[in-house]
Amino acid sequence: MKHYFILFLKGMAMGVANVIPGVSGGTIALITGIYEELINSLKQFDIKAFKLLLSFDITGFIKYTNLYFIIAVFGGSIASVFSIASLFKYLFANYPILIWAFFFGLIIASIYFVAKRINKWSPSTLLSLIIGTSIAISLSFMTPATENANLFFIFICGIIGISGMMLPGLSGSFILILMGNYELLMVTAVTDLNITLLAIFFLGSVFGLMSFSHALSWIFKHYKNATLALLTGFILGSLSIIWPWKSIAKSIIYNGKEKIIAYKWYFPNNFNQETIIAISLIFIGILSVYTLEYFAPKKN
Repeated sequence: MKHYFILFLKGMAMGVANVIPGVSGGTIALITGIYEELINSLKQFDIKAFKLLLSFDITGFIKYTNLYFIIAVFGGSIASVFSIASLFKYLFANYPILIWAFFFGLIIASIYFVAKRINKWSPSTLLSLIIGTSIAISLSFMTPATENANLFFIFICGIIGISGMMLPGLSGSFILILMGNYELLMVTAVTDLNITLLAIFFLGSVFGLMSFSHALSWIFKHYKNATLALLTGFILGSLSIIWPWKSIAKSIIYNGKEKIIAYKWYFPNNFNQETIIAISLIFIGILSVYTLEYFAPKKN
């Protein structure tokens, strides 16, 4: 029971990360030591699992799919999403620099601990690192689309968004921002309990999970070092997205709402109370990842 409670807490941490644009739940899964098991468990939901279910072999189905693990992790993720959506809407509106600062510290520390898991560096792993970094940085310069409530597009958002959430460093929430539907799906639909939007988004997410997990598991199995290097690059490049000190460089008004299409990054030029707290939160974020890594199960 203790094991599954810890998995539930890790799932909650993943859910928190997925709500924050620019932060990936996959990053949390990777640094807490459950990433590979999560991917491998998800890919078990295949034809064999379906046959076990149809034959009412519930014990076999649970064992084959590692179902208790899945329930604990995703139960925690879902619980945190529904419990903190309104809270983070308030925090982003009133303390954006402090929120970004904490997660910036998390990501800095994550880069080191993820890269440390690469057994052997080679030209191919270095190339993977560069490619991953370039992709993540390029996302920060893309122009967000406008909001689109078309149900088929919502389904596509579920597929692409969940795929981003599974990749450390590529935030599913930030991808939803680029697709124009972050506020609609992660804030409005959750707080208003819009069952139609949530159901379609959930179906797209399930479809994305089932299909993408198979591909990712195969790549991880055959090209582990290169994959870890690519994921490290994704995380490294995401630092440009979550840099705490940024101002709106360009925005447009769409349907009465301001849409940010470009940021201007800067360094704080005075050490006021907010700056001191933000820098402290960066170090707290770093310490948090170090603590997670220290107490994570060690695998040979």
